[in-house]
Amino acid sequence: GYLGAIQVFSLYEPVFVPVNLNAGGMDTAAFESAVSGYDTKLFYGIPNSQNPSGITYSVACRKICAEILKGTNTIIVEDDAYGELHFSGKSLPPIKKYLPDQTILTGSFSKIIAPGMRLGWVCAPRQIMDQLIIAKQASDLHSNYLSQRIASRYLEEADLDVHIGKIRAAYHEQAHAMIDAMQDNLPASVSWSQPEGGMFVWVTLPVGCPAVDVFTEALKKQVAVLPGLPFYVDGGGTDTLRLNFSNATPARITEGVERLSKVIQSFNR
Repeated sequence: GYLGAIQVFSLYEPVFVPVNLNAGGMDTAAFESAVSGYDTKLFYGIPNSQNPSGITYSVACRKICAEILKGTNTIIVEDDAYGELHFSGKSLPPIKKYLPDQTILTGSFSKIIAPGMRLGWVCAPRQIMDQLIIAKQASDLHSNYLSQRIASRYLEEADLDVHIGKIRAAYHEQAHAMIDAMQDNLPASVSWSQPEGGMFVWVTLPVGCPAVDVFTEALKKQVAVLPGLPFYVDGGGTDTLRLNFSNATPARITEGVERLSKVIQSFNR
C-alpha cells in the first residue's frame, strides 16, 4: 500500500489486514475472507495505477469489491490520485460508482495540474463529509488559500483535458522507455509489473539480492530507487523496488536502468 497512507493510519494503532495484489487487482477471495473474519472498519485501496505497484484493478475486481462490502459497516477510502493518467485515455469506473454511500473518493491536483500544486479533493456522502470538514479544521485550520485560488482560476480558464492528455502521452512514452530498457538490460531472474498508467513500475528482485542493498549501491551510481519494505505492513517487500518514470527523459531512464542493472548483477555473481 501507499506508505503515506500507512504512516497516517499507523498513528491510530489499527490492526492492519493486508490483501495481496495480482495483475488484475486485489485477491478478491482473500479480501472477502479479511472482511468476514474481522470487524473491518475501513478499506483503503488505489484501484488505478496503484502506488507503489502500478497495478490497475479490472472492472470485475471493482464490482466484486463493492459486492463484498455491500451491507457491511466498512467504509472505503478510494484513493484516485492516478485515475486520469491511464495511458489509454479511458477512465475506469470507480468503486464509488457501485457503492456510493460507503465510499470516500479522493484525488490530487498535484498529479494533473502541477507537482507543486499540493491540493487534494474529496467526494463523500454528506454525513461523512461534515465530519471530515471538522477533522480537517482541527488538523490544519485551512488548506493553502492562494493555491486554491490558483487552481480554481486554472480550472475555469484552461483546458484541463488537453493538459492531462499531454501528461498522459509523456508518461506513456517514459513508461515504455523504462520497460524496454529493463527488457534489454535486467537479468532474466528479475520481474516487474506492466503499468497501464500512473508513474511507477514495481520490480521483484532475485533471491540473494536485498532491495535495501541495491538501493544503497544504486545511489552511489546516482540512481534513485525506493526499496519496497516501507510499503508493507507485515514485514514483506525485502526483495522489491519501486521505480518512477515520471521525472526523467527516455534517454535518462535508459541510462538509469543500465546502471541499476549493473548493481543488481553485482549481487548475483
